[in-house]
Amino acid sequence: MNAALYYTGCEENYQPHFLDTCSLCQRTLAHNHDIFMYRGDTPFCSQECRQEQIEMDEANERKWRIAAAKRSSRTKTETPTTKETDANKAVRNGTVAVA
Repeated sequence: MNAALYYTGCEENYQPHFLDTCSLCQRTLAHNHDIFMYRGDTPFCSQECRQEQIEMDEANERKWRIAAAKRSSRTKTETPTTKETDANKAVRNGTVAVA
């Protein structure tokens, strides 16, 4: 039988496999060449592409840490101390009966 008889038009609904292209440069990954993986399921065509992604992730992580440190130091300086908040509280002495 001819293979053309079995064609179902699946190219219209083709969902690419995650190992089809490099995650950084979008080059097609050859099935007979090495695929360089990063963080479990991210494929790259070369060590250079993989290393570039690692460096970008590390730079983003450093920026996030700096921003988080600034936010935490800002909130520490803005929150009043316990003595200041205790001085502003009104306290009543007495007995309360609840039925």
